[in-house]
Amino acid sequence: MRFLPLLAAGTALLTPAAALAHPHIFAEARLEVVAGDDGMISELRNVWRFDEMFSASVVMDFDKNSNSQLDPDELAEVGKTVLESLEEFSYYTTITEDGRTIKVAKPDVINVDYKDGQLLMFFTVKPGEAMPLKGKLTFGVYDPTMYASMDFSSDDDLVAVGDKFAACKHAVVRPDADEVLAQNQDKLTDAFFNDPTGTDMTKLFATRLEVTC
Repeated sequence: MRFLPLLAAGTALLTPAAALAHPHIFAEARLEVVAGDDGMISELRNVWRFDEMFSASVVMDFDKNSNSQLDPDELAEVGKTVLESLEEFSYYTTITEDGRTIKVAKPDVINVDYKDGQLLMFFTVKPGEAMPLKGKLTFGVYDPTMYASMDFSSDDDLVAVGDKFAACKHAVVRPDADEVLAQNQDKLTDAFFNDPTGTDMTKLFATRLEVTC
């Protein structure tokens, strides 16, 4: 089971094939990549704001006292569910170092809030290994199952934090869908989409912060 279907009981039995067809849940994301004074990536700060429809479904599922809101203990339960469910997917946070994927460590907590009809999640993850500002680094947020669309509304929502980044070039990259499809046309066969081990097609289209030092 995926994290988002786990929270939305009404769609919990959705098949992987259907999930790949198009996103069912939409979230606005913000990612701050922090470098310490030692020139190492110290942490990545995530903020996600979910669409109102999905947020309402979470209220229905976790509002145990039926007061039409999420109390502190209910918000904590949502966070606990996410903390356990997303570990397999590195909390939708992707890091590469010269093309090599760097896993993230499990965060201590997923903080959850509910404001103005929308569910918010904010948490910090750290690279699973020492990561100096060296070579070509990329950072992003995406759901490899394509069930959720994680969108950066503005380039300002992907931020490099820390004086050490001044020695590096960094830019937000938003891949052009037509170019991605053209460049990967030979790979996008029926076998690709029917691979029982799953695909990582979303990564090709995901917005990312590229840092070159």
